[in-house]
Amino acid sequence: MRRKEAIIVYRLPWTWKCSKFLMKLIHAGLNTIALVLAVIALVAVWDFHNAKKIPNMYSLHSWVGLTAVICYALQLALGAAVFLLPFAPSSLRATVMPIHAYFGLLIFGTVIATALMGITEKLIFALKNPKYSDSPPEAIFANVLGVLILVFGAVVLWMATRPHWKRPQEPDLKISHRNGGTEGSTMTDCSNAEKSDVEFNSEAARKRNLKLDEAGQRSTM
Repeated sequence: MRRKEAIIVYRLPWTWKCSKFLMKLIHAGLNTIALVLAVIALVAVWDFHNAKKIPNMYSLHSWVGLTAVICYALQLALGAAVFLLPFAPSSLRATVMPIHAYFGLLIFGTVIATALMGITEKLIFALKNPKYSDSPPEAIFANVLGVLILVFGAVVLWMATRPHWKRPQEPDLKISHRNGGTEGSTMTDCSNAEKSDVEFNSEAARKRNLKLDEAGQRSTM
């Protein structure tokens, strides 16, 4: 759940008024909480398997799940080093950003797939009489839960990939005000000067046309 909130934290319109650095801190904090919870879950599953004499890391569910957690940790460390700390140059951030965004969505999709495989695996092993294939109420409930998880993942991915949900860029005028306001005032002065020049030239052209008309009327008389 925390992973989903971290993905769409930049996509919520009511967060666009917050500073970019604050949103970076929230994004990194939510991802850190999600990683800690994932590690706790892995330790709990490992201890449960050892207590019940169940082999570890034998199923596709476990392989994909552990891969997702490892990639998640690497993604978080790389993102914090490049985007949160002030040492990385802008060129490096621009290069890493598409990769960071792609792998974030890829890891989220992998987590959804891991959850669906885990539900199916649990149903196959837990339901003996009646069997999973007999569609008992437990199987129907778990299948509906799996479909809801899939829909949930699709909605999050849709929000994360739509351009109109993207956080808008800060206008250059606001940036210039933060830098002292001189650039913004200069731009305003320049636009006013250009407007005055246009008005002056239009007035001069109108006067010249009037003089030409008067001269033409005198010559005909």
